[in-house]
This record gives sequence, structure tokens and C-alpha cells, in this order.
Amino acid sequence: MFRHRFLLILYPAQGHIHPAFQLAKRLVSLGAHVTVSTTVHMHRRITNKPTLPHLSFLPFSDGYDDGFTSSDFSLHASVFKRRGSEFVTNLILSNAQEGHPFTCLVYTTLLSWVAEVAREFHLPTAMLWTQPATILDIFYYYFHEHGEYIKDKIKDPSCFIELPGLPLLLAPRDLPSFLLGSNPTIDSFIVPMFEKMFYDLDVETKPRILVNTFEALEAEALRAVDKFNMIPIGPLIPSAFLDGKDTNDTSFGGDIFRLSNGCSEWLDSKPEMSVVYVSFGSLCVLPKTQMEELARALLDCGSPFLWVIKEKENKSQVEGKEELSCIEELEQKGKIVNWCSQVEVLSHGSVGCFVTHCGWNSTMESLASGVPMVAFPQWVEQKTNAKLIEDVWKTGVRVDKQVNEDGIVENEEIRRCLEEVMGSGEKGQELRNNAEKWRGLAREAVKEGGSSDKNLRAFLDDVEV
Repeated sequence: MFRHRFLLILYPAQGHIHPAFQLAKRLVSLGAHVTVSTTVHMHRRITNKPTLPHLSFLPFSDGYDDGFTSSDFSLHASVFKRRGSEFVTNLILSNAQEGHPFTCLVYTTLLSWVAEVAREFHLPTAMLWTQPATILDIFYYYFHEHGEYIKDKIKDPSCFIELPGLPLLLAPRDLPSFLLGSNPTIDSFIVPMFEKMFYDLDVETKPRILVNTFEALEAEALRAVDKFNMIPIGPLIPSAFLDGKDTNDTSFGGDIFRLSNGCSEWLDSKPEMSVVYVSFGSLCVLPKTQMEELARALLDCGSPFLWVIKEKENKSQVEGKEELSCIEELEQKGKIVNWCSQVEVLSHGSVGCFVTHCGWNSTMESLASGVPMVAFPQWVEQKTNAKLIEDVWKTGVRVDKQVNEDGIVENEEIRRCLEEVMGSGEKGQELRNNAEKWRGLAREAVKEGGSSDKNLRAFLDDVEV
């Protein structure tokens, strides 16, 4: 009955779930059946899974169904791989025996063991890369002949790094944090995982990599590494906020936090392009001192603001609105919520600026919504994304150029950036014009006959067993 049956395996993180769910919905709309699998723990946390014909969910146990609480990340990765491989193997066999075999396996970043299993059954695979193509290139070069060059360059903060095919010079502060050794505990675990992922990709001939980007946004980066078949299929954003083909597709359907009420009504009460929206994503937790500086900047700039501050998950977590010294004043002048439909907020006409950690999903949602950014990167690939936002796409300004001796961006600098983006001056107008340009190009890419639409259809034609 189905030309294709996809098995889509997700790394258990919010940043992987949203684009993967959107890819699953698009594949279903093109006539495929899709089975989505992630860990039991993450599956339980997702509060609003999409319900579509021919889209099913089948979680598997990674051995930590109540969540992984140890600091031994390597242990979790090892058990995850072993149990996940067993699950995928058994699922491939059982589906084949029942007469509806999978025709392609898709996996998100860092799960290359899925491809290892698929090769045993001679099944086509594709990786869903949940970061920009530029980051894929940087990691590739780091693990292929440019590692020592990069390590040598980052010793001098004033040096610039030039990599083949990339149209930008990178300062050390623009690189993914994992390559800087700034967090030895996490870096010692993550960097070998990325290295193993690229080793596994090297085994394949022209591996397919579905990238949540679009041709106009990263044309050079998508072609920088000849070894890969990078296929831009983004932005992976609900249709109602992008191409409008499916007006019922108004949510990713994969939130792991409880959604707050009243955001839309509050935004409705504000003038056009007057609101500063602030969110640091699902993982980032700001130090209390940084929270205080940001709070004071928001109050001083005078614009109404919608600020996402996640509820504390444990006593050791420093983030939490109750920790702020000026919480009463903040709640009078703005709205603080635990979590919200970000794409819905960014698409609202009252939002004029997005203070963002520059996670890739947030960046793509802002670009596709035409909202200029105050880039406030924290770690992972966010500093590279901030570089692209400010210097390549020119849709935002970056706040972390000036930090104090404790690494904190102070109130005055945050306020200056807010006023620059929200203001009526030449810079603010330039940012808004550029944001509107990228909004149009994002919509062009995903509409029927657009570059991302054609790429996804061609991928389906290409993955015949």
C-alpha cells in the first residue's frame, strides 16, 4: 500500500524532536508511512504528539526509563547504543516478517549506530542534521586534516580561521564550544561521539544528509564538503506558519515542557512590533547574575516583553523566576511564562525582536517569521549561529562582544542591543528589512515547486531499496 515505510530514530532532546516530527509529517503528506522512535523516558515527557494517519510512535527502552541522572554520559551512550541497536534490529526483522518492511531508516545527529544496523540489512539511510550546514562543515574539517590547524589558531583569540568553501572568517569565539575545550566534562564525552559519527559517515559513499536549512540561506556551505550529499529540506516548521498548505498544522507536536496559557491574548493586547520575546531554549540555564542583568535591561529599555523562564526541575538549578530580585516589577511590565509555542509567538505581529540563545531551531523559526534577533549565544553551535546571524544574514546583533571578568554581559550592553534592534534608526530598519527578505526566501523554499520541496520529493525518489 505504501511506496515507502520510514523508521525515524530520534536522539532524546527537544532540539531533535521538533524538526524530526515536522519531517515525519511532511513525509506522511507525500504518501509515506512513518514510525517514530525515541526513548521511553522522552516519549513519556512529550505532551502533545501529532495524530495523523500513517504516523505511529514506538518508543524503546535505553535502560533509564525514569531518566538518566548520573554524570557518566559515556555509560548512557554505550547502553543507549546497545539497546537501541537491538530494538532497531528486531523491529526491522518483525516488520519484514509481517509483510510491510521498512524502506529507509532516518536518524538524527549522533545516532550513527542506526546506519550500522541498516547496512546489515542493506537498507537505505539518511541522517537528519539538526544544525546548520556550516556546523557540519566545521566539524568535518576538524576531524579531516584541519584539526591541528584549528587547535593552533584557537590559542590566539585575535586569529581568524579560514576553512575551504566557507564564505566567512571565524574567530575562535565563533567556533562550536565543543572544539574549544571550555567544558572538559562535556567535551570529553561529546567530541568523541562526533568523531565516531564522522568516521561512520566516511564508511559510506556519498551519504545522504537531510539538513534543516534552505538553499538560499547556506548555498556555499551545502557544497563545501564533496563527500556528502547534503540535501536542504528546511525550514522544518509547521505549515500554518510557513507555506500555509496545511492550516491545521499549527504545532510541532513535541513539547517536553508544560505550555503556559494566555500568551496569544497577552500579545493581542500589544501594539505591532512592540514586544521583546526572550527565550533560551530547552537546555540553557543562565547564571543568576546574568538573569539579573537581563532583567534590568528589559525593564530599562521600556518595551513590553514576553520572557520564557522554565520552572526549576531540581533544587540545584539556578534558573527560576523566584530567584530574581525584581520579579514584581518584571511581572507588572511584562509577562513571564514557563514555556510557549515559540513559532506561534514569533509569527505574532506584536513581536518586534527575539532575544535568543541562537539554538538552530530558534534561529530558523526567527528567520522564517521575519523577526530580527538579539543574539545571546551560550554554548554548542550557538556562537557560530550568532556569527551567521550578525555578519552573514545580517538579521541581528550579538551581545557577547563585551563581557565582564566573570563572563557576564552587563545590563548596559544588553539594553544597547535591544534599543538598536527595536529602534527606528537606520540599523534597526536594516535588520527588519533583512529579516523580511529571509522570511520570503524561507517560504519560497518550502512551497510546492520550491527548492526544499523539490529536494524532499527527489530524496523519496532516490531511496528505492
